[in-house]
Amino acid sequence: MGFRKSSTRQPLEPLGRDVTRTTIVVVIGMVMAILDTTIVNVALDRLATDFHTNISTIQWVTTGYLLALAIVIPLSGWAVHRIGAKPLYLGALVIFVLGSMLCGMAWSASSLIAFRVIQGFGGGMIMPVGQTLMAQSAGPSKMNRVMAVAGIPTMLGPILGPVIGGLIITNLSWRWIFFVNLPVGLIGIALAINLLKPSTSDRDHRFDLLGFALLSPGLAILVYGLSSVNNPGGFLNHTVLWCLSLGVILTVLFVLRSLKAPEPLIDMSLFRNRYFSVATMCSFLLGASLYGTSFLLPLYYQLARGQSALVAGLMMAPQGVGAALILRKGALLADKHGARKVVPWGMALLVIGTFAYTQQTVNTSFVLLAVSLFVRGIGLGLAMMPVFSAAFQGLRHDQVPRASTASNIIRQVGGSIGVAIMAVVLQAQISRVLPDAHVHATTGAIPYAIGVKLAHAFGNTFWWSLALCGVALIPSLFLPDNPTEAAPKDEGAIAMVE
Repeated sequence: MGFRKSSTRQPLEPLGRDVTRTTIVVVIGMVMAILDTTIVNVALDRLATDFHTNISTIQWVTTGYLLALAIVIPLSGWAVHRIGAKPLYLGALVIFVLGSMLCGMAWSASSLIAFRVIQGFGGGMIMPVGQTLMAQSAGPSKMNRVMAVAGIPTMLGPILGPVIGGLIITNLSWRWIFFVNLPVGLIGIALAINLLKPSTSDRDHRFDLLGFALLSPGLAILVYGLSSVNNPGGFLNHTVLWCLSLGVILTVLFVLRSLKAPEPLIDMSLFRNRYFSVATMCSFLLGASLYGTSFLLPLYYQLARGQSALVAGLMMAPQGVGAALILRKGALLADKHGARKVVPWGMALLVIGTFAYTQQTVNTSFVLLAVSLFVRGIGLGLAMMPVFSAAFQGLRHDQVPRASTASNIIRQVGGSIGVAIMAVVLQAQISRVLPDAHVHATTGAIPYAIGVKLAHAFGNTFWWSLALCGVALIPSLFLPDNPTEAAPKDEGAIAMVE
């Protein structure tokens, strides 16, 4: 009973100087990495024009980045042990800044896609290693509040990316989408050198090379297969069949390998914890809905409504405002009442906010759509942070790095698959209503008849986003009912709560 009372009071304790410093440094890096998942979405038509290629090719500027994130994340758990969290985090920042500089200097679509992959390798390390730094610094008693702070870039990055991208595209060259990372990245590197505590490393851990050789190509091939479904033949296309089959086989072999490997990239024993399994399932579905919808929305406003990149980006702002207003409150409510009593309400609001987009027409009021996005933002704010925190509840301190790696992989894979699915569905819907047409974004009015058809195509596609939110409601009902119910019970974990 004493432990129960202690758990209730501890979230009210000050975070402390070291935790605050670590959080500030990590958030700077995470802001850059996560913004770059969506900041280019409103620039794809400009990039296609400048590089004399089509939208389906230039879309790999986004997909390549997401795939690089998913590929490199499995390395982070082993690398934290081998290299140490601080030097690994610094190395990730350097790679990301270098990749950003190269992206801004790209001379062709192929070079830009290649440099985005390099940028993604750095960004993929920033997020899980940063979360590990914060989790180790904060300990279990402050986890929810620290994760709420970490969730600001995680939540708002995919939402505000199109807004910032729209401002840059309207007023500057598209190259500044990447060059803007340079001063911020250099500041982040300087702060990390001076503020992060030295971290220990050890050489007792072995890298699961076979597991990496199965998982990383498996994820990449699987997502590539999904993104190629629009090729002639659809799912029966030979390339698609081979990619999907090979991706699934490699992923299954990775799981079987991980069950027997002494030090797997993803510790499958974590999934014996019911809360971790449920939380990661919710995270996967939320990632798919968040990234997939963030991909759709700017294209909807540009293609179906004929708006500029700036307006398309600004129309995303209500979702960010809603999330920002409720983000901290959602974490505090989960601290007090448990994630199960908070997250389902967030999922329900996501469904309600998305529904308006399934019903929109070429004449639907922008005010109604903005209010709907605001409701979506509130839903995200209530759902996302408690889900992230619930994944760590009940785990020992030594399990945190492995849990951070696993949860980040699953969320990022969810986002990659969500974007691929939305792109495939949207292209299929546009091809159905406008066969043999090549649709490009426009900055002015579009013919009314075409607008009607495009709005219908987007409405059908948004049903998929709504379905993802609805499915996510199911596992959210099995999240921790009481924060003390899932508190660490071993002495090592309790010792962290000072």
